[in-house]
Amino acid sequence: MEKIRVVGLGPGNIDYITKKGIDTIRSSEIAVGGARQLMEISSLLPADCYKYTLEKLSDLIIYLNQNRDKKITIIVSGDTGFYSLLSFLRRNYKNEELEVIPGISSYQYLFSRIGEVWQEYKLLSVHGREADYIEEFTKEKGIVLLTDNINTPYAIAKKFYENGFADAEMVIGERLSYSDEKITILKIAEYESLNREFLMNIVIIRK
Repeated sequence: MEKIRVVGLGPGNIDYITKKGIDTIRSSEIAVGGARQLMEISSLLPADCYKYTLEKLSDLIIYLNQNRDKKITIIVSGDTGFYSLLSFLRRNYKNEELEVIPGISSYQYLFSRIGEVWQEYKLLSVHGREADYIEEFTKEKGIVLLTDNINTPYAIAKKFYENGFADAEMVIGERLSYSDEKITILKIAEYESLNREFLMNIVIIRK
């Protein structure tokens, strides 16, 4: 029985996948991931590799169990250990049934682009979930937030402004690692300038 391989895609551009991750993807008989992730790695997959697009997680488990004799690679965005599908897989499989190949997270990439270390920042996600990031910010040098279409940079900055943090600074990384990457740095007091549509992004808020 083959191990299920879980590979971190990195921030998006395949240039940032580790060599181990690339070698694993190239040996796949089945590749599992979201439509965007599968598109990103299409040039690395063997011609006869079957692409399974993620939808219902319960269906995924059934499919994986039916194909354990195949070399299956599950692609996750960013790093495998930061708000990824690995948490779900760990609830369904033993450690020895999984081979995990980490990637570069979007926040690691963004901090490298602004030349700053991140060990003193609190890492949080409001991507499809809630977090009391205002309270966390009061206790930290800064925070990092994975966003979604509701918790946008504008909505987050507005909430910080309303809670008295007009002098704090926000860094927004959009489409990180791609040719159209955009990094915006501004004071929370300027939050009205963020009332626009955002591409795939994460934010840093720092004191």
